[in-house]
Amino acid sequence: MVFTSCNEKSNKAQEKISVTFAGTEPATTGQSRMMQSVADKLNATGRFNATVQVAGALSGDTDALVTQAKLGINLVVPSDPGRLASQFNIPDLNILMAPYILTDPAALKKLPDTKLFKEWQAELEKQGIVYITNMYNGFRCFYTTTPVEHVADLSGLRIRGFGNAIGNNLAKYFGFANIGIAWGEVFPGIQQKTLDGCEVQVANADGSRIYEVAKNLAMTKHYMLQSAFVCSAAFYRGLSDADRELFTKTMREAAVEYGQIIQNEEVGYYDNMKKNGVKIVDVDIAEFQKAIEPLYTNNDLGFSAGLKDRLFKELAE
Repeated sequence: MVFTSCNEKSNKAQEKISVTFAGTEPATTGQSRMMQSVADKLNATGRFNATVQVAGALSGDTDALVTQAKLGINLVVPSDPGRLASQFNIPDLNILMAPYILTDPAALKKLPDTKLFKEWQAELEKQGIVYITNMYNGFRCFYTTTPVEHVADLSGLRIRGFGNAIGNNLAKYFGFANIGIAWGEVFPGIQQKTLDGCEVQVANADGSRIYEVAKNLAMTKHYMLQSAFVCSAAFYRGLSDADRELFTKTMREAAVEYGQIIQNEEVGYYDNMKKNGVKIVDVDIAEFQKAIEPLYTNNDLGFSAGLKDRLFKELAE
């Protein structure tokens, strides 16, 4: 596929705006379907020529896709706050995905209107990326080859998780070895016993048939996963005011819509796990929350003073 740089803004009103939505999740997940929905709506206006490439068709590495957008390629990429925090050195962004901080998907509708979000937007735009919106993408739990009912059961297990500060600190306080490999390597890794499991949202686990190799699911819900949609700053700045407003509005409305769709669909995914022989354990979440408390008392993620209180205050305004 040939990408078009957006360094020059067309003076021809009839020329369509080319943009590609690129992700790593299977085509069946809510995130992928959300991007297709946005592309369809943008194309229906006659102003855009939007295409969608998912399931790692352009790259199985989210950070690599974001880097391409940063370099000026007309890409919209679903990353997540933790990845962005590490990739662009904005530690406070980790608060959005830090264990057991945000636990209500409804908060994400208000998030883009907060001063904090706008400050993060400004920091990212300086580095070539525009932060558009966040979408609920499922609670992440542990899928393992051996049963996990308590924090101690994770000790020594080789678990595929986020290869960033959030993922490494979760592993530190839960006691497992964090293996930050590409998602496409997880199924064969568990199958070949080089991994003992993964922590992931149920839609992605189902789409990748993780139930065939990991028969235990611990409902820890330690992260409220969010798809943090970003795009090339060159692309965004090259849009007219009207097209920019249309693009942003369409993205944010679809994020709210599909966040709710994802919540509604999760029950069916969990039922499918059971049908495929997965044992689902409702763990004592308070035990896991207690285990993670030192992450915040030690401020391992380097949050600014009062960040959590400020976030909740702005979300409530």
